[in-house]
Amino acid sequence: MDISNDQIISVSLVLALLLLSRFRDLLDNSGLFAATITGLTVSLMGHWTWLIVLFTFLVIGSLATKWKFEEKTLLSLEEANEGLRSWKNVLANGGAVSIMAIYNFIFPGEEWIYFAAVASISVALSDTLASEIGSLDTRTRSITNLQSVPAGTNGGMSPTGTIAAFIGAIIISITGVIFSPENSTINDINLLLMLTLIGWLGCQVDSILGAVLENRGYLGKHSVNFLATFSGSLMAIIFYHQFL
Repeated sequence: MDISNDQIISVSLVLALLLLSRFRDLLDNSGLFAATITGLTVSLMGHWTWLIVLFTFLVIGSLATKWKFEEKTLLSLEEANEGLRSWKNVLANGGAVSIMAIYNFIFPGEEWIYFAAVASISVALSDTLASEIGSLDTRTRSITNLQSVPAGTNGGMSPTGTIAAFIGAIIISITGVIFSPENSTINDINLLLMLTLIGWLGCQVDSILGAVLENRGYLGKHSVNFLATFSGSLMAIIFYHQFL
């Protein structure tokens, strides 16, 4: 069986991802296993460019997690497992893009699929930066009633977190534009603006789910993260058919 250049690049990127994750302590053993499955699914059933965007999320998100980690620990706001991301983190943030990749494999040729895949990652980084950087901002208010709440509260929003969410969405949007398919009819500026908007909106979806469902024990953190990233893909599909 002939192996294409895209497949070689895909496997090479997955190996690079695993090596970096191991030596830079980004993922624990369960996270490495989940990242292998997710990476191969995204790159082989989607495209290796999708994996680069997801790779960008992992690196920047992990750096944000380790940012002022000691200070977060003192306030009990730190990521569990000493900042190492487990299989739950990987699936929560990479599950939606994996679903898009599987759909692409079964029904190839849909132009919106790349947009929807990257949109989910835009939400993932937007939410991660909002949580990791905004958690230390004491000017936190509940997204549902705007009442003051302790920093790090599920569903809380702060000026610092809001700006961080916007920056996270922009980072993924720029990466997404750089690696967008050459035959795409979506204008680069429109793609950039839509991915940024969806990323930030998806972060707000995460906050609403956290305030309404997670705080009441109906959903866990990772379930909320997955639903928020998946909402990014759904918004992208709607935006594509309505505005692009």
